[in-house]
Amino acid sequence: MTLPNAAEAESRTVKIREVGPRDGFQNEPETIPTAEKIRLINALGRAGLNRIEVASFVRPDVIPQLSDGVAVLDGIDLPEDVDRLVLVPNSRGLDNALAQRELFEEVALFVSASETHNRRNINRPVAETMADVKKMGERIVAEDLGFCAVIATSFGCPFEGKVPLDRVLDLAEQFAEAGATELGFGDTTGMCNPAYASRFFAAALERLPGIEVTAHFHNTRGQGLANAYAAFEAGCRSFESSFGELGGCPVPAGSTGNIATEDLVSMFHEMGVDTGTDLPALIEAARAAQTVLGRKLTSHSIVAGPVVWAAPDTDTGA
Repeated sequence: MTLPNAAEAESRTVKIREVGPRDGFQNEPETIPTAEKIRLINALGRAGLNRIEVASFVRPDVIPQLSDGVAVLDGIDLPEDVDRLVLVPNSRGLDNALAQRELFEEVALFVSASETHNRRNINRPVAETMADVKKMGERIVAEDLGFCAVIATSFGCPFEGKVPLDRVLDLAEQFAEAGATELGFGDTTGMCNPAYASRFFAAALERLPGIEVTAHFHNTRGQGLANAYAAFEAGCRSFESSFGELGGCPVPAGSTGNIATEDLVSMFHEMGVDTGTDLPALIEAARAAQTVLGRKLTSHSIVAGPVVWAAPDTDTGA
């Protein structure tokens, strides 16, 4: 038996960040009790997900569902190798986050590639957002925190239509210059397709050497896993997803959830790609979320479970 070398092993390994506790929960209309959020996040950590987006430092009146973010961060009990990430919208949010510096390891800043979406989402022009990014980046790096960046509407905007690839990658380079070591590209309203995902990530990886390039797809039109596969084939090895297929974008209405983490993991495992996660435990966490929310979630693996290959029949009939 020939063992794979280090390069081959790395090529069959992906990183997955779970974004459900932030991106997923924030879209739920009913208040989720803090204790239940903590229980679900702990279950995700025990399932082997070692990168979890836990909270957002936004104004409580804007997203009341996440107003207990500090209590959640303080209450979770995760393995030591799990990185806790918080999303920050602006310098004031970063002030509030850094007051709780000991509760997380990574900060994510974000912008929309579409001017219209950025204004509707955070009520700021893109140029103003990016000017703030430069200031925030210096502070994040000085605090020795991981600095992640997210570019929403990277693959299309419901208000402006096609978003030029160069515009997206220009913003990515500005984030990198500000100190970001990871760039996430979001298909915020599910407008990407596999052919474009392949071209996009090939270009992004070429243009951003030394930067971790992350794919964030939504399953709005059922193409999320196909897009993830196309990104993987193009060389992307970092993905974001949400257990139970929770989430979506509040602008505009009708933009449904992220690809389900358990579906993404199932696909990769069947391809022989290591995710570092325990798929059955991950499915149980998604089923627990379904119970907490009191409704059926749209993940396929919640219903079907992991693929079980029957043992071969060794009875020859002799």
